[in-house]
Amino acid sequence: MDTITQITLGAAVGEAVLGKKVGNKAILWGAVCATVPDLDVLAGPFMDTVSRMAFHRGMSHSITFALFLAPLLGYLIYLIHKRQAAGWQDWTRLAFWSIVTHPLLDNFTSYGTQFFWPFSDYRIAFSTISVIDPLYTVPFLITIIALMFYNRSSHKRRVLNYLGITVSTTYLAFTVVNKLYVSHVFQKSLQKQHIVYNAIMTSPTPGNNFLWRGVVETPDGFWEGYYSLFDKQAPVEFDFTPQNHDLIRNLMKEPQIRTLIWITKGFYSVVDKEGSIYLNDMRYGRLIGWGKFEGEFVFSFRIEKHSLVSHNGLEIFREQPVIQINRQILKMFALRLLGNTHF
Repeated sequence: MDTITQITLGAAVGEAVLGKKVGNKAILWGAVCATVPDLDVLAGPFMDTVSRMAFHRGMSHSITFALFLAPLLGYLIYLIHKRQAAGWQDWTRLAFWSIVTHPLLDNFTSYGTQFFWPFSDYRIAFSTISVIDPLYTVPFLITIIALMFYNRSSHKRRVLNYLGITVSTTYLAFTVVNKLYVSHVFQKSLQKQHIVYNAIMTSPTPGNNFLWRGVVETPDGFWEGYYSLFDKQAPVEFDFTPQNHDLIRNLMKEPQIRTLIWITKGFYSVVDKEGSIYLNDMRYGRLIGWGKFEGEFVFSFRIEKHSLVSHNGLEIFREQPVIQINRQILKMFALRLLGNTHF
């Protein structure tokens, strides 16, 4: 999830663990500890493109990381606030729960986390909620801000905190139920259109839980479709993208290629464009694919072959699509979200 959401969750966890003893300091340190897992981005400049993608939300988003780092952070915070009622063990509990709830929430996004590292490199990604979802964050944030104005011993302070936790958790549960329903809609549409598939992935579009995207893997390629909870027509309309995996068949033994395929969970297509090979992560689709299945892919990697002397013959670059969000695009997005399939 985005930084503001993680800070809000961490603040609420900090308040629940130590708010009664140390007041707003619990909110502050809960928020600080909750941002620690995302500091893995600081290693990005020292890594190549593929390693950076694989490293993000890996080790730092594991329960092992939380278990090992929490005592250290707890002791450091204790040294700063020695005169407070909280001891080292109290601050350690706050640090642990603030850190570990960060990846637990991220597990519900499409990117996911390697929560069980180093015992497993499987990336948990339930894909029920967008990385930015105001309906999850805003009510939660309001309760955190409101409770800070009450004395630490106030009953209203704890009521507000648990209200925020309850509302946000209930909404998260709604996204899970919603995904089950939406996935059923996609499966029924595929059945009606006689599309035989190997795997299907559904995920919400950015900023909401009403307009969903489905990507379907078949032996030859991928079918993409969009469904809004406000759609009146059925079945879902799909657009086909060939996989073209043969274009990189001779590169399958390359470590970087294998890592890219692992990152995409096998949902990738390949295209030869202007003499360069591009590997597209089909899980995220195109920037404005919900309109007419057009635009650049959100995650697209250019594969350059060089001499075997350098980089094992390969260099891979992520193509950064130009994001031009204007009133017209926002209007089209809103229309599609509200069930309009023709613009």
